[in-house]
Amino acid sequence: MGRRAQTLLVASVLTLILAVVGLWLPVPYVTFAPGPVTDTLGKVDGAPLIEIDGRQTYPTSGSLDLTTVEETPRLNLLGALGDWVSSDRAVVPSELVRPPGSSQEEIRQENTQAMIDSQDQATAAALSELGIEPTGTEVVVHEVPAGSPAAGQLRSGDVITAVGGARITDQDGLRERVGAAKPGDVVEVAYRRDNRPATARITTRPAPDDDSRPMIGVTTTEKRSYPFTVRIRISDIGGPSAGLMFALGIVDLLTPGELTGGRTIAGTGTIDSTGEVGPIGGIQQKILGAEQAGASVFLVPEGNCVDAVRMKTDLRLVEVTGLSGALEALETLRGDPASTSVPTCSADAS
Repeated sequence: MGRRAQTLLVASVLTLILAVVGLWLPVPYVTFAPGPVTDTLGKVDGAPLIEIDGRQTYPTSGSLDLTTVEETPRLNLLGALGDWVSSDRAVVPSELVRPPGSSQEEIRQENTQAMIDSQDQATAAALSELGIEPTGTEVVVHEVPAGSPAAGQLRSGDVITAVGGARITDQDGLRERVGAAKPGDVVEVAYRRDNRPATARITTRPAPDDDSRPMIGVTTTEKRSYPFTVRIRISDIGGPSAGLMFALGIVDLLTPGELTGGRTIAGTGTIDSTGEVGPIGGIQQKILGAEQAGASVFLVPEGNCVDAVRMKTDLRLVEVTGLSGALEALETLRGDPASTSVPTCSADAS
């Protein structure tokens, strides 16, 4: 074999090796796939997912399913190409779901906080819908991750009562007072632990998604006091998108009759304390998950309708803007599953 032929052979082999190795190199993308579906009227580890103490509840049937998305964060080129052509997966730039420079622990903490907030907002929205108002509020520390600015000073269960001398009664107030500082400033946090007052001096640090925003590094929940207790047991799901389904589950348990009409109803959407429903990510994967779980109706936030109707699905896609509208739609469908008066997602939804 001549020298030229040998050179071409070596170059071809090296090119092939580099191409094969390249398929296993990481790429800055993540994959969304249909995740687990959980019935908010069901049980978790043998206990009700939604438990209400001190108030009469009513029997239910059917399911009110919250839907989730599974994320594959560490993709190589080969995996990304395979997921790209998959009909039930979506490949998106990782920067859309993970701020540059943020750690996995920071992302987990933010997702945990969002889930905690969604449970409290869902409870407030559901009880407000039923005419039950809170008797008071307080901000309670849920978690203090290792290495956070508050580690070793605050702990789970502490009630934050003031920041910088200003009284704290809700999470907006906490964010406002901490946000009045600059990253690196020391803030004085008054709290109550086991009914005993105490004070911590915490040095703030920049938030992972905004270098100018200070944080003390805790997840909190805004505990509203009611004449009875609502407890939501779920710990392996992050983010705020289950809020609507939590609220519907609470209303169903506290009112006679069955919202589902005995059927499997699935859905998604954020919710605030006024009952307003907001859009979420991964709507198409959540619809696929609902299909696989046997749902017949899917509640879609108005802002997700355009993407939802691109799916080829037999599910009835009900457009939702608020908790009251979702309840009205389910009441109508319970009496007449074929009713045309229920708002339905369309391709020209805004």
